Amino acid sequence: MYEKFFGLRELPFQLAPNPRFLLLSTSHSEALSNLEYGITARKGMTVLLGEAGTGKTTIIRTAMQKWASAGHLVSYINNPTLTRDEFVESLASTFDLGAEAAASKPRMLLALTDLVMRRYAQGLVTGLLIDEAQSLSDELLEEIRLLANVETADEKVFPVVLAGQPELADRLNTVGLRQLKQRIALRCALLPLDLKETAAYIAGRIRLAGGVAGQVFTREAVIAIHEHSRGIPRVINVIADNTLLTAFAANTRRVTRQMVDDVSRDFDLSAETQAEPAAPPLRVVPPVSPAARASNSASASMFEGTTAQPPAAADRPEPEDGIFAAASPRRRFGFFG
Repeated sequence: MYEKFFGLRELPFQLAPNPRFLLLSTSHSEALSNLEYGITARKGMTVLLGEAGTGKTTIIRTAMQKWASAGHLVSYINNPTLTRDEFVESLASTFDLGAEAAASKPRMLLALTDLVMRRYAQGLVTGLLIDEAQSLSDELLEEIRLLANVETADEKVFPVVLAGQPELADRLNTVGLRQLKQRIALRCALLPLDLKETAAYIAGRIRLAGGVAGQVFTREAVIAIHEHSRGIPRVINVIADNTLLTAFAANTRRVTRQMVDDVSRDFDLSAETQAEPAAPPLRVVPPVSPAARASNSASASMFEGTTAQPPAAADRPEPEDGIFAAASPRRRFGFFG
């Protein structure tokens, strides 16, 4: 609707988890590294935690694309509210194990194990990734634990990823799931974006859509977006999209702090009253590649010397050396090659 008005090729802040719009913060780089390492190195079980809206699904889809291009077969289940029979049917369907396997858990396990071992002999990975895992029943979590036990004498051969909100960590801390928790080899968390990362996120999306962020958002507007969104990417998208629509309706090509405040108030996203997102548990990660470290360092340099408090001056056009100056073109994480 407003693309041509702002010189954009497409809408930059849609809510769909499009891997093409992925911008990797430090925690996103670590999470993507964990997912790739957990599957390709057959590390047994990997857990990915993150508040709603922090980008878990986008990270997952990016990883899935890379695995598929490398010939790996990873089943993706994003509806955890299944019965055990429905779970068996889903595995039989996604791994193409046939009708007999779908109708019988023992047949499904035999067929799946045979598939996993044949692909293992060819140097290919077969695994399972479950999104929204905090909603899995204890019964299904136990089934998943048993699936992860497929192994040779030397290593696990059926890696599993559980992705979910922080409530998943609480579930894993219960006595009844202690055996599952003991099998977790990797654990990582997605954190909200800080001010520098928020600016890089906005600049990267505007750039991918064909525009220049400094010509669209004032410095004060970006700071306000960060304050109201608390650094949650999905909320950043909602605020940024609606402020662009507001500016378009007002026939002005620059988003101001007042527009951000008005939109945030309409969506009940007050920076003063909004609760801070719960901090996810500490993450354990493998070493990040040099390429990813360099990309993260470039993004981190963006806000040197700035403060999260809005300046006293009124909103004004952002100069070339302003808040977006260090927002280099988006780079994908280099771990996948």
